[in-house]
Formats: sequence, C-alpha cells, structure tokens
Amino acid sequence: MTPAPRVLALCGGVGGAKLALGLYRLLGENLTVAVNTGDDFTHLGLRICPDLDTVTYTLAGCVNPATGWGRADDTDHFMTALAQLGGEDWFFLGDRDRELHVERTQRLAAGESLSAVTTAVTGRLGITATIVPMSDTPVPTLVDTNAGVLAFQHYFVRERCRPAVRGLRYQGADTAPPEPRLLAALADPGLTAIVICPSNPWLSVDPLLALPGVRELLRAAPVPVLAVSPIVGGRAIKGPTAKIMAELGLAVSSRTIAAHYGDFLDCLILDRGDADESDAVAALLPRVALADTVMHDEADKIALAREVLAIAGTMKATITATMTR
Repeated sequence: MTPAPRVLALCGGVGGAKLALGLYRLLGENLTVAVNTGDDFTHLGLRICPDLDTVTYTLAGCVNPATGWGRADDTDHFMTALAQLGGEDWFFLGDRDRELHVERTQRLAAGESLSAVTTAVTGRLGITATIVPMSDTPVPTLVDTNAGVLAFQHYFVRERCRPAVRGLRYQGADTAPPEPRLLAALADPGLTAIVICPSNPWLSVDPLLALPGVRELLRAAPVPVLAVSPIVGGRAIKGPTAKIMAELGLAVSSRTIAAHYGDFLDCLILDRGDADESDAVAALLPRVALADTVMHDEADKIALAREVLAIAGTMKATITATMTR
C-alpha cells in the first residue's frame, strides 16, 4: 500500500487558512501547519495570536464564515461594555473568542510554552493535524511607515493599513529558535511536499523564513516546495498584499512572488486567469502550474488542495526517479 502523503504547510491567517483547510480535509493527521506569530501581541492584558487562532478555528470548523477570522455565532457584549467605559475598542474581541485568549494568557503565565498551549487547544477542538507556532519566542513584526514605526496590529487594525509602508522588521527573528516540530517536519524522511499557502509573503511568511536555518532547510529540502500565488489578476485576494508591494516599489504580479521565494521555490501555482504570466514565472523557477486558486467555499478549498497535492506528487516522483538513477 502506498503510504499517505505527509505535507508541511507554512501559513498566515485568513487566506492561508483556506488552503490549509483543504489540505486538512485530504490529509488529516498527516498535515503539519507552521503558523506565523509575527502578528501576536498583548492587548487588554491578554496574549492574542491572530493567525494561530484563525488557522485553529478554520480547521476546527468554528471560524466566523463572514469574516474568515474569529468564532462563528460570537457576540459583542464585552466590547460594547468596554466602549461605554472609554476603553480601547479598536481591536475586536468576541465574547466566545476571548475565552481562548484568557486560557492562553493564564497558561503562558504559569510557564507553559505557546506550542504546548496550542497543542492543548487544538486537541480540545478535535483537530488531528499538527498546528505549531513558528517559534515559542516572540518575533513581533514592526512596520516602518510614513507615520513612523508601528507595531503590526496598530498598522493593520488600528490604522487599517492606511500608512504607506517603507519596510518591515521581524524583531528578534535572527535568534528565535524555530518550533521543534517545524524542524522535525522539514527533516521528516516521509515528507511528500512543502506548501507555502497563499498568505501575504511580507507580513505572514517572511517572519517564518527569517528564523535561523528555515530558509536554508527549504533550499536543501529533498521534496518539492510549492507556493500558491496570493496575486490574481494583478490584485490580492485578501488583505493589503498588493498595497504593500506597490509601496515597496514592487510590481504587483506573480512574477514578483516567484522572485521573492525564488531561492528555494520549485513551483509557483498561478490562477488559470493569469496564464499569460506563466512564461515570466517559468523564467525564474523550475516549474509553473495553473489552477483555480480563488476559494469561495469548502469545495473550492478541497479542489485546490487536491490540485496542489497532485502537482507535488508528480514532482516528487520525478525527484525520486532522478535520485535513484
């Protein structure tokens, strides 16, 4: 019997979580998702991990379907009362969502690691995939803007991405150890593929790539490394990716994504509507592929995941045949 494929996915929040869900539906416990923690911060005394929570809620089937983040059927009594008292209400915390932040904060204060807390939470929610924070050491993303240096959530939520971005810093990334299960997945001899989900490369994936040794391990990986482009038709499907690219002086195209990941990427998957970019991307990478990358519902997520795995399987077979000659 052919062993089930084992896949490592690198992921940010809403956009990446969509593909992570598709992969989870096909792979179950054979999926490891390493999640960006550059967005994490302490607010109202609570430790909040937005990308981890979005991936967790998505795979658990309890994410808010209207927003892609937060919990379904949540209420806002806490935030309403906080606003009446003049408190900071710029970052929304739903009543049911807040319970997770309270539990996490208490356990971290008692000495548990973020990865241990995440494992406990995902187990309670019935998730069989392995979800890991990229590191147990905080690596906050700082955004250099025309309004000064802003903590990520101040830029992203409080200021609603309005300031122009001049650069990004991942504070402490050069000394933050990657989570051991991320390193174990990268070294797993049974690994089939590494998938970069369609998250913002600069905000959601680069913090992870900045950790010691991760980029080098991706370069040396004996399995195909694939990414799904977050750019479709010259626009970002979700979030400020296109805005940031333009402000950094980069062309808003999949070719730019290919160049950004080019030192380790084996294949970039473009939306079928961007087939005219294929030649430009193929000039930079060993392979380019086309798929329906816009995910409106769960069927779309599973269909894209199936295409990603099929492409990876073909590439893995080619790599194996080459190594055994």
